[in-house]
Amino acid sequence: MRFFASVLILSLSFVSHPLGAQEPARPKEQAQPPQASPRASTLDELFERLGKAQSEREAEGIASLIERRFARSGSDTADLLLNRAAEAFGKKDYPLAIELIDRVLALQPNWAEAWYKRATVFYQLDDPVGAMADLHRAIKIEPRHFNAWTGLGHILMASDDKTRALQAYHRVLTINPQMSDVKTIVSRLGPEVDGQDL
Repeated sequence: MRFFASVLILSLSFVSHPLGAQEPARPKEQAQPPQASPRASTLDELFERLGKAQSEREAEGIASLIERRFARSGSDTADLLLNRAAEAFGKKDYPLAIELIDRVLALQPNWAEAWYKRATVFYQLDDPVGAMADLHRAIKIEPRHFNAWTGLGHILMASDDKTRALQAYHRVLTINPQMSDVKTIVSRLGPEVDGQDL
C-alpha cells in the first residue's frame, strides 16, 4: 500500500511547466525566414509512444509528459486551486485539500486529474469508498489514466478483492507496459488468482 501512497503523493505535488520557452526575437536585420516550429505531440500520440516504449526509463519520460498534460485543466483558476490543494496535502491539511479540490471540481467537473487528486486525499483520510468512487470518475473521463487504475488496484487489494485488483493492474500494463512495480505485483498475484502453484 505504500507504493499507492507514494505514487499519489508524488503526482499530487506537480508543478505545471511551459512546454518550452521561446527564443528572444532577433533584430530585423538578422531576421531569418519563419520556420515551422515542431508540433507538440498529441495526448493520443504520447499514449501510443508509451505503449511502445522499449525501456522503463523511456516510459517514465513519456509518462511524465502525459502527467503534465493531465495536470492542465485549461482554467488558470482551477489549476491554481489544485496547486494550493497540493500544498495543503503536503502539509497534511487534508480537510483544506478536499475543500479546495471541491471548488476545482465545481469549476471543472470533467477534469480527470482533479478527481484522481481528490481520491488521493480520501485515501489518506482512510476513506477507501470515497477514494474508489473518485478513481472511477477519473477513469470514466480518461480511461487511460494509468495512475488512477494503479490506485484502484491497490484499494481493491487492500479490500482483498484480488481478482478485480488483478484486472485493474492488467489495465495499467495495457496502457503503460513498462511499469515495473505493477509488473511485479501482477507476476505475484496472477498465479494466486488463477490458482496455480507459485
